[in-house]
Amino acid sequence: MGIEVNFEGKIALITGASSGLGARFAKVLAQAGAQVVLASRRTERLKELRAEIEADGGAAHVVSLDVTDFASIKSAIAHAETEAGPIDILVNNSGVSNTQRLVDVSPEDYAFVMDTNLRGAFFVAQQTAKRMIARAKGDPKKQHRIINIASVAGLRVLPQIGVYCMSKAGVVQMTKAMAVEWGKYNINTNAICPGYISTEINEDYFASEQGQKLVEMLPRKRAGKPEDLDGLLLLLAGEDSHFINGAIISADDGMLAM
Repeated sequence: MGIEVNFEGKIALITGASSGLGARFAKVLAQAGAQVVLASRRTERLKELRAEIEADGGAAHVVSLDVTDFASIKSAIAHAETEAGPIDILVNNSGVSNTQRLVDVSPEDYAFVMDTNLRGAFFVAQQTAKRMIARAKGDPKKQHRIINIASVAGLRVLPQIGVYCMSKAGVVQMTKAMAVEWGKYNINTNAICPGYISTEINEDYFASEQGQKLVEMLPRKRAGKPEDLDGLLLLLAGEDSHFINGAIISADDGMLAM
């Protein structure tokens, strides 16, 4: 007995794939045999990532996507399916943050975070799900997966990033709503809530004195690495997760248990 990790014949769309967790998710799914569609605004970086994936024997496509622009979302999803085929797996990963006290948040600051993390994530999932639902009506046995990338900040308030916490709490509830409404079409919608993960975007911060103080407060006094999410990603993206729907799963090294 065992779980087989084989995504051959599957098409996976990964948003926010130009760096950080998104780039890692794309590499992992490609290594498992999926054709991956890399989506973000930074298409030059996506082309570099595509070359890396292809050099390792994988298959990748590049689409331009601005999740704050509804027309861009519709265009990118249509382009993805034209280039690669019907999307089986969506990894809804695009996200931004800012560090400030709530009393200092301007309407522009608020929109910057919410338009990407919540509004953008919703409409990416909605437009992808519409196509998944249409296919499910023709083939009721067809399985699809949506994985929303939330955060422990959606489950616990963290200092100085209040609007980010609010946006990710919205993603948590969004995930549950989608799971309830779309489950009958064999679309399993789940959320991963990472804790503190060190990537090229924030590694300088974790190396700083302030970052080290934060790490010292964590249960095992360490930040995670992108590869620490590999197993959870593969589980939720695969067909062995057919009974997991509406789950909000933290991968935080015990942070929420404190």
